[in-house]
Amino acid sequence: MASTTPLPVVTAKLDLKQPLFNENRKSWEPVLERFQKALQDVTSEGDERSQRIHNERGQLLVLKHNRVTQIATENKLPLIGLVQAAGAYLPQQFRVFHRAGEMFRDLSRRSQRGIPSCSVVFGSSTAGGAYLPGLSDYTIFVKKQAQVFLGGPPLVKMATGEVVDAETLGGADMHATVTGLADQIAFDEFDAIRKARLWVQSLKPQNLYSSFCAQPLEPRYPAEDLLALVNTDIRKPFDMAEVVLRIVDDSRVSVFKPSYGKNLLTCWAEIHGFRVGIIGNQTPVIHPDEASKGAQFIRLCNQGNIPIIYLHNVTGFMVGSKAEREAIIKKGAQFVAAVSCSQVPQISIILGSSYGAGNYAMCGRAYQPRFMFTWPSGRCSVMGPDQLAGVMDIVQSGSAAKKNLGKAAKAPSSSYKAGIEKFRQKVEKESQAYYTSANLLDDGIIDPRDTREVLGICLNVVNLDPIEGAQTQKGLARL
Repeated sequence: MASTTPLPVVTAKLDLKQPLFNENRKSWEPVLERFQKALQDVTSEGDERSQRIHNERGQLLVLKHNRVTQIATENKLPLIGLVQAAGAYLPQQFRVFHRAGEMFRDLSRRSQRGIPSCSVVFGSSTAGGAYLPGLSDYTIFVKKQAQVFLGGPPLVKMATGEVVDAETLGGADMHATVTGLADQIAFDEFDAIRKARLWVQSLKPQNLYSSFCAQPLEPRYPAEDLLALVNTDIRKPFDMAEVVLRIVDDSRVSVFKPSYGKNLLTCWAEIHGFRVGIIGNQTPVIHPDEASKGAQFIRLCNQGNIPIIYLHNVTGFMVGSKAEREAIIKKGAQFVAAVSCSQVPQISIILGSSYGAGNYAMCGRAYQPRFMFTWPSGRCSVMGPDQLAGVMDIVQSGSAAKKNLGKAAKAPSSSYKAGIEKFRQKVEKESQAYYTSANLLDDGIIDPRDTREVLGICLNVVNLDPIEGAQTQKGLARL
């Protein structure tokens, strides 16, 4: 199939048979082995230790639910809940209660905006769990299993003295014939899922984006090359432009300002037939020119109603007297403001490092990208662990020197050094992909070779609804 896009084909420049790239490939072997094991673990409940940690975190189930609802609402997707809930986990009520109400608020707002929700009730749903079907636009109850009530038989007996069984109090038949809460009755779970699929089919079909290509051309270079291009040691540089050629349709790219602000790659391409703007870090440091270039590119994408993909490998903004005189604060602020005010869908992928204000400029979690994923090699924190430990060492040493003004400087004690090292290890752990993802700071860890497919799925979702860039960014884009 011939390409119909006017974008030019870009030829890869690197010889991946060189020893350096073989070294990169080998670095991925243990990383991907761990990743595959993690994929297997998430399909089960996990071992006793994992379950204990999960319970100690308390509110994570609530946060997961809220995040899924946010994704569905932002992209105007139908939401189906498979419901069997006893309400808040009382031993962790403080951590659960204050955020749990968001799910009921969000269901109400979805209905107000005409975005449909469905609850498929499999079992007993008590207290807050009863409000999930109560606030859904459509409900399916499994016969002889679904039981929905604010208070179960023991609570009813204690509060009122009434003795009643669960089926009579809130069974599927009662809600189907008396209260009308059950819109459909299913014979079992499988029948309930079938009925949910039929419900989705009955909805008004979404309008697909006009440029959708049923058979987009694959990149001219295999996804397997990504393991050769990028080392798992995030301190080692790599060419982001070469990464892009392994992700976009037919390896066709139109580069924006190729000779200005070269440390930031900005380009237009197509992924699975969807036109996108791509911002990627060619080097980990953002200089003033890169900041201006990034801000202008974001405005252009908003003018053209084009989604933006951010490929992270950034340690932050440049520091020093030269950068300050070149207005790094002002230009960096313009970059961050452009990301903040952008209204086209934004999708972030952390390939290597994503530190400090660089994370903000590249649409980190705080800037509400529609989707955000991390490679297993990714790291995210306020700065790198070595740098952060070094800063803490300087601060504490300076404080100690002030206290001992006029006295001979003492060599750092072994306990002091141990404390700094312990802090460094803590930051190292907290910046790793598995830690940040476990705390819902992204939407999942992905195999680098699946990046194109993941982006294709996300773009299919965000393009179901017409894209409209920010009106405030539709004036002159040049800064």
